[in-house]
Amino acid sequence: MTLRERLKSNSILMAPGVYDGLTANLAEQAGFEALYLSGAAVAYTRLGRPDIGLTSVTEMADTMSLIRDRVDLPVIIDADTGFGNALNAQRTMRLYERAGASALQVEDQTFPKRCGHLSDKSLISTAEMVGKIAAMVDARQNEDVLIIARTDAVATDGLDAAIERAERYVEAGADVLFIEAPRSGDELQMVAAHFSNRIPLLANMVEGGATPLQTASDLEKLGYSIVIFPGGIVRALAKTAGEYYESLHANGSNRPFADRMYDFDGLNERIGTSEMLERGRRYEAQGSG
Repeated sequence: MTLRERLKSNSILMAPGVYDGLTANLAEQAGFEALYLSGAAVAYTRLGRPDIGLTSVTEMADTMSLIRDRVDLPVIIDADTGFGNALNAQRTMRLYERAGASALQVEDQTFPKRCGHLSDKSLISTAEMVGKIAAMVDARQNEDVLIIARTDAVATDGLDAAIERAERYVEAGADVLFIEAPRSGDELQMVAAHFSNRIPLLANMVEGGATPLQTASDLEKLGYSIVIFPGGIVRALAKTAGEYYESLHANGSNRPFADRMYDFDGLNERIGTSEMLERGRRYEAQGSG
């Protein structure tokens, strides 16, 4: 089932954040139907840096291709601002589509951008963003690859301005709307009341962010079609990793931490090592015959 087909369902789609083949595989095993490749998560993990526009389009496309090599689930990928003007956005569309993305999320911040839940953001004009969306529509090769238009105008100009921008983005050809960082449950509801009967809506849940945390079922009742949890896995792993390194440094051994980690065999079982080795042996047997 394509992502476009899945969004015709009345049930909300949960897309957890991933940043590499391992996290994508673990999320798939947990039963999720789709994944979200966050630019923030790639900045955190590959660069060890904050989400302030430091990742490149090629780093993102490379990460996407590695995830696609590991899992078959639909992947929504963060395209940031398209990494430049409308022509850059077209190139991003082509690169991400070839890498196996199922949807691209593009936003109306200036470049370099900031995380949607950081302050002091600035936006390009509505007209420029409309042009980027139209350019991406023209560059798209597969109609099942969705374009998700994000506006950060709530933080800079208020909810009404964000809704006005979003209307223009729908007209330009966006398949899904993402109004970033509503500041209350009431604002979440107002967005849904305005758009949910016309176009799929995406909500972003960030621990400690500007939007009050909601459950997927709560958002579904409001009328949202997708909810992403983009950086949660990195925050969880960063906390665990910090505690692991502190324990190893203090104790000179992993024994005190053993009940909080896989052993060698446990991890190999989780990532399917024996099955992959068996597959290799079958090909070797064919060659020897």
